[in-house]
Amino acid sequence: MARRPALGDRPPAYPDKSTLAAELCVSEATVDDWTKKGILPKPCRLAGSVRWCWADVEAKLTPPAGDPVSPFQKVLHDVI
Repeated sequence: MARRPALGDRPPAYPDKSTLAAELCVSEATVDDWTKKGILPKPCRLAGSVRWCWADVEAKLTPPAGDPVSPFQKVLHDVI
């Protein structure tokens, strides 16, 4: 069953892998790869489901104050 991306003004608080991938416009394999590389936070288990905390994802992808390049932007640069 194909999942559709979460639509609206904000993503769900604890998306599953397919929803997270859709929100980031990447594949599920990329979510796995970025999680292994530490670009995305490790998922947690909620009621037996593997989920990512969206607030943690945003924190990982937002550059620290004074650093203009986020980990997400660095990965994109490395790919090009």
